[in-house]
Amino acid sequence: MKPLIAGNWKMNGLSASLAEFDAMVAGYDVVLRSAVDLMVCPPTTLLTSMAVRVGTSGIALGGQDCHAAIQGAHTGCISAEMIADAGGTSVIVGHSERRADHHETSEMVAAKAKAALRAGLLAIICVGETKSERLEGKALAVVGQQLKESVPVDLDASRVVIAYEPVWAIGTGLTPTTADVIEMHAHIRALLSDLFGAAGASIRILYGGSVKPSNAAELLSAANVGGALVGGASLKAADFLPIAQAAAAIVR
Repeated sequence: MKPLIAGNWKMNGLSASLAEFDAMVAGYDVVLRSAVDLMVCPPTTLLTSMAVRVGTSGIALGGQDCHAAIQGAHTGCISAEMIADAGGTSVIVGHSERRADHHETSEMVAAKAKAALRAGLLAIICVGETKSERLEGKALAVVGQQLKESVPVDLDASRVVIAYEPVWAIGTGLTPTTADVIEMHAHIRALLSDLFGAAGASIRILYGGSVKPSNAAELLSAANVGGALVGGASLKAADFLPIAQAAAAIVR
């Protein structure tokens, strides 16, 4: 399976930012497309506009969060079905910023993952530890518990992606050592195999935590790393495309 390079724009981007997306569409050429899956998860306000502009480029679009319900009295929320209707094919659930800022539990994340599949979307389920949890030697246990509680075992494994994001590395410029990444991704792979059997071996595990052009090749070449969930570096085509190109070079 091709590596997936997914860009999470977070709360960034106005209509003027569509020029950067156009550059991504133009840069995702036939050669790159043959080796890497590329995805952009913009703020909801830009999703429909991007869906119109994506054309036949093959770039996938996704949401950054969804509500577990199909519809209802949930002011300010968006359902998985709404994301699909706007042109999205995936949604991120359980991002560390949602867990921390909005006090989302793993149980809530699991419900959102089910909603994503209900709407026909790919569910990108995030897990990760804080700096204090890593320093206390709890990283593997914390991530393992999050994974078990956030990934419903009745999901279709072919429509699930796991994103490991060490919380302490997001937006800080810090990254775990390659050995740390290999250890964590191997741990996640083993847990996925326990949950899904043979199908667990095919689930892509993305690394997310200050991924940028300068460190992409090293991170993406680590065992069990099936791509990257990119934050700030996904806002500019000049940063995002080289990360995809680094992934393509490894595949070739």
